[in-house]
Amino acid sequence: MAAKKIVMIGDSITDANRLNDPEGIGEGYVKILRDHYITKHPETEVHFVNKGVSGDRITDLEERWGLDVIEEKPDWVSVSIGINDVWRKLDQPGMEQVDPDHFLTVYQRLLERTVEEIGSNLILMQPTIIEENPASRGNQMLKHYVESVNQLAENYQAILVPAHEAFIELLEKNPSPGLTTDGVHMTSTGNMLMAKTWARTVERAII
Repeated sequence: MAAKKIVMIGDSITDANRLNDPEGIGEGYVKILRDHYITKHPETEVHFVNKGVSGDRITDLEERWGLDVIEEKPDWVSVSIGINDVWRKLDQPGMEQVDPDHFLTVYQRLLERTVEEIGSNLILMQPTIIEENPASRGNQMLKHYVESVNQLAENYQAILVPAHEAFIELLEKNPSPGLTTDGVHMTSTGNMLMAKTWARTVERAII
């Protein structure tokens, strides 16, 4: 069976300190997924390439898409983006912002380029949460970006990983599980939830 390459691209949640990791995989959900495939499906060679960059918004992904996705020529591309597109509105309201329409336009352009140039299979992850409170201002603002990801997944026949839904569902059952360190960046529990949600949605398509 041929090896399969998966580029995991996104912001700090994907990055997870990968540049300080000798394996370059980071300490987050990408590492959990890599270890999951090695141990559960040893007969299937799946090569995870972490291309997360802390602080990135969708516009930052566009600037590096050619190098970090197109030139890698992966079999699959998994995208996790949207948190900073909202968070910057909250913590840096004076900077130029990415509104939902702009987010959708740029994201669509990236997917179109990927399909046309390298034909990779697409995995789109809903952005997770902003504060561990479903009713927070950040989570209410995030809904528009989640809807955009849902729409793009449908339009491009991509696999949709319902990360936001998984986090909200857990928080509604248990309001204090400790999923994040600061409302955004993952604890080990948050990373596990991301990885489990991804694997449950994607696993059969890859193996």
